[in-house]
Amino acid sequence: MKCTYLLSLFLLVGVMKGQAQDESKQRVLEVYGFAMADIGYNFDQINPNWFDAMRITRLPSYKNQFAPDGTVFFGVRQTRFGVRGWTQTPLGELKTNFEFDLFGVGPDEGQTTMRLRNAYGEIGPVLVGQANSPFMDGDVWPNSIEYWGPSGMVFFRNVQLRFAPLKGKNEVFIALERPGASADLGTFADRTELDSVKGRNYLPDFSAHWKRTGDWGHVQLAGMLRFLKWEDIHTTGGYDISGSTTGWGLNLSTVLNLGKKDIFRGSFVYGEGIQNYMQDAPVDVGIIINQNSPTKPASGKALPVTGILAFLDHTWNDKLSSTIGYSSVDIDNTDYGSPNAYRKGHYALVNLVVTPYKNIMVAAELQYGKRENFSDGFSSEAVKIQFGFKYNFSQVFYKNND
Repeated sequence: MKCTYLLSLFLLVGVMKGQAQDESKQRVLEVYGFAMADIGYNFDQINPNWFDAMRITRLPSYKNQFAPDGTVFFGVRQTRFGVRGWTQTPLGELKTNFEFDLFGVGPDEGQTTMRLRNAYGEIGPVLVGQANSPFMDGDVWPNSIEYWGPSGMVFFRNVQLRFAPLKGKNEVFIALERPGASADLGTFADRTELDSVKGRNYLPDFSAHWKRTGDWGHVQLAGMLRFLKWEDIHTTGGYDISGSTTGWGLNLSTVLNLGKKDIFRGSFVYGEGIQNYMQDAPVDVGIIINQNSPTKPASGKALPVTGILAFLDHTWNDKLSSTIGYSSVDIDNTDYGSPNAYRKGHYALVNLVVTPYKNIMVAAELQYGKRENFSDGFSSEAVKIQFGFKYNFSQVFYKNND
């Protein structure tokens, strides 16, 4: 009995010592990410640079633009790599994050190449760098494998200076963000007097959100205010097409826990000139004509946009889950917009996701998209089936405080 008591005491001291050692350590670095491969079949047409995504603005804007129908695709562009760091400073803990994937956009569109996602530092209530805009709610993203995502949701990672006066159940974020906009010159795109018009970013975008979280889920209300300006840098021939307009938007989003097996994700956004912050909407400003002004024949208008999202995530058991849902974006083009300009997009999907072991995922997903043009009566549709194979990894490194 005495030996048993001494052995138990020894084991208890050992456990307590191990716990003390663990508590004396702090995280300093985490390397994380996943390797992911996509294999699928596109029954219709899409811009070949977007073969492995359902991006509605990249569907044909006229018949057989990306013919022929029916293509097999393979890709690894969703693969992701990131590093998080924690450093103690006199002002508190400094958190840093650097993350990229391989989905080329912009000048690298269609390539498997490095694409920056996050690059920021955060200390206390202040964040500086590229991170999710406060105008978006990343939690409404459904449990899907399609890369680009629902067209009618706000989704934009932007370079910003962000202040968080409240965190926790009640969260308040306020940010100044990098500005930028694009324009549709419409039927007047060939007018030489428009060649000298250049955008000017003279004020940052302003965004903010309030978020309430509980056991039931969360609700978030976000706002955006933008100042869009353009200047005619060569005011010759009696023309001066300089001008400005104001962009604004409101985004209401929620995640609701409907029992133990179902999660609803939804959002509604409306605004003018905020297409730059939407997941898949092309231009912020449209052209309008001034009939009674010979010296200022054209001006610009912030285009109204409406976006909706509604998805349901259902868990069948500890290894099987599914997602089904719909999203749309609707733009009010100006009367002089391009006839084949993007007016409305529809996005829907349903899937089956299998996680047979920890850090391994296999999924099959059926996707649908539809593009509607502004005024020429043309629309295009796409149906895809996609299979995804994902392998997660994460390694955290510690150091002793002593």
